[in-house]
Amino acid sequence: MASPIDSYLITCEHAGNQIPRPWRGLFRGQRALLESHRGYDPGALLMARSLAAAFNAPFVTSSISRLVVDLNRSIGHPRLFSAATRSLPATLRTKIVELHYRPYRDQVELLVGQSVARGRRVIHISSHSFTPELDGKVRTADVGLLYHPARSGEVRLCARWKASLAALAPGLRVRRNYPYAGKGDGLTSHLRRRYPPGAYVGIELEINQGIVFAAGRRWKALRGVLIDSLRVACDGALSAPINQRSKGH
Repeated sequence: MASPIDSYLITCEHAGNQIPRPWRGLFRGQRALLESHRGYDPGALLMARSLAAAFNAPFVTSSISRLVVDLNRSIGHPRLFSAATRSLPATLRTKIVELHYRPYRDQVELLVGQSVARGRRVIHISSHSFTPELDGKVRTADVGLLYHPARSGEVRLCARWKASLAALAPGLRVRRNYPYAGKGDGLTSHLRRRYPPGAYVGIELEINQGIVFAAGRRWKALRGVLIDSLRVACDGALSAPINQRSKGH
């Protein structure tokens, strides 16, 4: 899969739950909300750091809570702001975008653009995690690999990644485009509009927070196997055939 012209980029849009001082009054008494999956993606930052170190890749992250502004949503998306910030005057929402949103997105775009300008194809892994249960529905996966089904490079990489995970960790429940659709609004979808498939491959990695909160040996092992399996997938060193037709399980 990988070649000498491939480069890697690791990002983590929901790494933390910090509230900048000007907006703290909006979240007074909301500590439980900030520490929940609505405030940030537990475990995503550690996974992203581990991937960046393993692949010697540039790493972009933000510690600002998604409840201030969601860095993984496009301008104009109804969930760009949370209920707490959506009601702010337009001038203050614009200030939040200029202070926290644009610097992050601009840095990511700069790194992608620099690699593409050097003739490299960028493999971008955006690290996320998901709550084990949402609205009473239990999620049936340990790991999700999100991609756009019309982008052949993303389809192939996720098929290989899933296959290498099956070989290295047969008991791991890995699903593609679950628990969200990879072609939905997000940073990867924005970059797909900027760069053709031959220049950009964007994958969102989703990890079940149940494993993160359990901590210990299983969480450490998962980080290791995700790194090892991605390396195998990018090298194309799989002995078993890969079925690319299944989009779900």
